[in-house]
Amino acid sequence: MEFRHLRYFLVLAEELHFGRAAQRLSISQPPLSTNIQQLEASVGTQLFTRNSKAVQLTAAGRAFVPQARALLEQAQQAARHARDVAEGLAGSLQMGFVGTMLYCGLPDLLRRFQIDHPKLRLTLKELSSSEQLIELTHERLDLGFVHTTRVPAGLSQILVASQPFVACLPVAHALAGERSLSLARLRGEPFACVSRGVSADYHQRIVALCTDAGFEPEIRYELRHWLSVVSLVSQGLGVALVPQALSRSALPGTAFVLLDSATMPYDTYCLWKTDRDHQALTAFLAAVRPGA
Repeated sequence: MEFRHLRYFLVLAEELHFGRAAQRLSISQPPLSTNIQQLEASVGTQLFTRNSKAVQLTAAGRAFVPQARALLEQAQQAARHARDVAEGLAGSLQMGFVGTMLYCGLPDLLRRFQIDHPKLRLTLKELSSSEQLIELTHERLDLGFVHTTRVPAGLSQILVASQPFVACLPVAHALAGERSLSLARLRGEPFACVSRGVSADYHQRIVALCTDAGFEPEIRYELRHWLSVVSLVSQGLGVALVPQALSRSALPGTAFVLLDSATMPYDTYCLWKTDRDHQALTAFLAAVRPGA
């Protein structure tokens, strides 16, 4: 049984006339008759009664009509879905992201992209930069948003955000009302920090910034997530240096103060496997690129 047989059958079932059905199908009557005979042989029963005066559906033929329509519709849906996937309009994307991306444009990007690609299913996982590199390498993620420049061979990247560090202080801290402050004024304060295992780049950057300011930071709290760092500070337990985007987290009990000397920017990159053949990924990267 072929889809052509089903299409010929349905047209003949509507017309109940070989001449009119053949005309609709833009074929001659003999090929139509042959195809109907092949379909009946495949089904194992007669679907039409025909004589020189009339063509009628048998009881089996009448029962077969809705099934034939459903089969053709499923085939058409499958073909449409395959074309949509090939064109990047359907399918799925597995995405990793670091927590700061929630305050750095990712939600707006996702909303805009889903409006333009409603058939694409986006699945997001919050993972550290190092975890995302592993997942990308093993193709368990299609792309990721990371805070690291240690990119393995075989991955491509786009710079999507660059921001300074700011001091995150308890709102009751003596320096919380300052317009800006020197990092050296945080000497001796207990620091909260994302752990080295989660983000080695960030951890080393904080230590280097404090060292450049003339002191070794007393890192008393090592946490897995940025919001955990800010939350701990909001409880009055320490201070932190965090990417400026986290000032939009709006957690009560915290103050964010600019540093009065420039620091190396904290960059966020979108990474993906260079040889990944995925049209949905190509479409998403087009939305990520600057100026999109």
